[in-house]
Amino acid sequence: MAAHTSPDAPLPVGEVSRLIGGWIDRLGAVWVEGQITQLSRRPGAGVVFLTLRDPSHDISLSVTCYRAVFDRVADVVSEGARVVVHAKPEWYAPRGQLSLRAAEIRPVGVGELLARLEQLKKSLAAEGLFAAERKRALPFLPQLIGLVCGRASAAERDVLENARHRWPAVRFEVRNVPVQGVHAVPGVIEAVQELDAHPDVDVIVVARGGGSVEDLLPFSDEQLVRTVAACRTPVVSAIGHEPDTPLLDLVADLRASTPTDAAKRVVPDVGEELTRVRHLRDRALRCVESLLDREERGLAAARARPCMERPHRMVEEREEQIDALAARGRRTLGHLLDRAASELTHTHARVVALSPAATLRRGYAVLQHEDGRVVRAATEVGPEEELRARVAEGEFAVRAVEPAPGASDEPAPAVTPPA
Repeated sequence: MAAHTSPDAPLPVGEVSRLIGGWIDRLGAVWVEGQITQLSRRPGAGVVFLTLRDPSHDISLSVTCYRAVFDRVADVVSEGARVVVHAKPEWYAPRGQLSLRAAEIRPVGVGELLARLEQLKKSLAAEGLFAAERKRALPFLPQLIGLVCGRASAAERDVLENARHRWPAVRFEVRNVPVQGVHAVPGVIEAVQELDAHPDVDVIVVARGGGSVEDLLPFSDEQLVRTVAACRTPVVSAIGHEPDTPLLDLVADLRASTPTDAAKRVVPDVGEELTRVRHLRDRALRCVESLLDREERGLAAARARPCMERPHRMVEEREEQIDALAARGRRTLGHLLDRAASELTHTHARVVALSPAATLRRGYAVLQHEDGRVVRAATEVGPEEELRARVAEGEFAVRAVEPAPGASDEPAPAVTPPA
């Protein structure tokens, strides 16, 4: 439980140190994995002092063990080796220092390391960190390339010289970091994050020459793999030689077999590009010339047509057709008019034959009362009634008189012209 203190009732330093030691003692013995960074075997001393460091983080712990414990693995364990230690945390109260008292030390063999890497590889692949759809395409001509490599290393020289030989104007932002040992992982992670945050860096190259499996282990570290997966800038992995495949190769956007290959994959060759431009220009010129030749042949063929040699020929043909159609139209209209005139003559003759005027011309007359009614019977006419007589060539007035003696039962009234 937490100690109850106040400004008026503080705890002495010794008491605090004692409490810390008591809490640490409760942890008991634990198995710890790390990398040996310092190893001190003082002559005549019965104790060996080690510094055990976490390869993925900037954290280390002091370890002590009896010489007999270390002598069991002294032939296979040295600085830089990975070990698993069974130790109990101890608190040295006089100096306030935490350390581990090792009772057993086991070196981590290459086979075991490879097995762990394979298990980590499957775990990261299940998360999709190695998926092809996550890979980003590299820019055709990066303006600024970030390079993470060892100081004055062959990998740095290969990348810089080959890239500048291919494209002299290329620029680099170089970060020199440890590429093996306990400080490699934190250094590479910090450099990658710094270059990823740089606004002008278009691509990041992580390069290292060949080495043993233990030398290349930092580039299979889980923390480094996740850092590269989170980068916004495309990352190229150029670690070791062709057979070497650290996990960084799988998560990177592009894997180069060697640092030299990385320079060739990242920067285009100016000579090759100029040759490609010349070929494309020649191809374009040939295409244009072919197009012009085809169009000229088509134009010549079009000009050779009769309608193009004698443009008025079409007008003359159309004129003849129009004249023929006009003559045909006139003939058709004449026939229609002649037929209509004949029908009109026949109709006029029938009308004339049936007209009352023709009857009047034969000597007949039409008698009408003064109100215009036609006289149809003699009984309709009164004595001395004045009537109108209409003949073929005009009309005149008449007066009715008594019928003559000896007339029929229905004599027609005598008509006398008025005086």
